[in-house]
Amino acid sequence: MMKLNKLTPEEENVISGKGTEAPFSGQYNDFYKEGIYVCRRCENALFESKAKFKSGCGWPSFDDHFKNAIKRVPDKDGARTEIICNKCGAHLGHVFEGEGLTEKGTRHCVNSLSIKFVPNNISDSM
Repeated sequence: MMKLNKLTPEEENVISGKGTEAPFSGQYNDFYKEGIYVCRRCENALFESKAKFKSGCGWPSFDDHFKNAIKRVPDKDGARTEIICNKCGAHLGHVFEGEGLTEKGTRHCVNSLSIKFVPNNISDSM
């Protein structure tokens, strides 16, 4: 059985309830240290810090992810594509393509409450 981390009510609302944190409110919106980002619920490795970029949208943005880390599913409204953790199904956010913000043309728009930063070395966490 998969070990899942205990979540706060706010994390549970976003991760299980498919909620969205307020724009520009997340701890990782303007955070650019070296390391990786993992799923807050199951700690599956999702994104490298080098894939993170400043999009100005109010949420952490990544133009790439680790292979097989994320699953794309159509949103209920059919207008957007939701991204979830491929290991535990946690709601991460949405993916947008063709905006031209990076060379890869992809923006994974992620809730800070859905992810956790793991530094490359201990001094990067401070």
